[in-house]
Amino acid sequence: MAFSLDRVLKALLFGASGPLGIKDIQSVFTKYHAALEQPEEAEEPVDREEPEQPFLPGDGMPTTEVPSLVTSAQIRESMDRIAQELIEKDEVYRLLERHNGFTLVTSPTVGEWIRLLRNEPRPLKLSQSALETLAVIAYRQPVVRSEVEKIRGVSIDSALSKLLERDFVHVVGRADLPGRPIQYGTTEAFLEFVGIRSIEELPASDVLSPRQIDEWLHEASNQRDVTEKEMGLPEGERSPETVEPQIQSEEVEAPEGEEISRPEAVAELETEAETPEKEVG
Repeated sequence: MAFSLDRVLKALLFGASGPLGIKDIQSVFTKYHAALEQPEEAEEPVDREEPEQPFLPGDGMPTTEVPSLVTSAQIRESMDRIAQELIEKDEVYRLLERHNGFTLVTSPTVGEWIRLLRNEPRPLKLSQSALETLAVIAYRQPVVRSEVEKIRGVSIDSALSKLLERDFVHVVGRADLPGRPIQYGTTEAFLEFVGIRSIEELPASDVLSPRQIDEWLHEASNQRDVTEKEMGLPEGERSPETVEPQIQSEEVEAPEGEEISRPEAVAELETEAETPEKEVG
């Protein structure tokens, strides 16, 4: 039987109890050659049984030479071929590479049958609020609750509790800030949920980049309105009702010898700013 790396990897994937890393695969080849290189024993009596062979005939081991070294590039190329073959044949399982190695999983098209077999409930979908909170934590981590709430503009108690319950987020430490607030980060379950191997594989985002977030937090601390352009929105998309004229902190100086009452001063400011009329008590 000729040696086939694809065939060997398929067998290892089926026999593995969890994700199979490249180093795990290479160690199997090391053990194979170590089993062949048995130390020579001294001459034995004729009536003694023959020593046990490392591999039995017909057990599926290759009869041609097995390479002593299988590189990570060769393993990845073989895994890519296997994954593509499963897709082309429309098999009921797929080959995925996760953060801790390669693994076989069932196809989404037969997921309902697996759920019935295991008597598992249908998976719950994350709400829009939870997804937005998870996105901020993933791109910003480690991050404290107050930063996420400043970015989203609302309380995240419910969303954060749901993410902690689903094990997508966990506590990673405490920030070096007054009160030592708790910092949050994503988990390995999050990587599997998104389908990536590491945080570095998250899509690049100009909106959620650390630099842009830092600017938003600084502006929020200074209580300055963020313009449509800075938020990445077309100009004029924000509702006029959400933009309040900043007139309360402004004062009008009356000409020398004249007095201007507060209602008149406010009216004058509103006229100059071309804002809708507001009642002044």
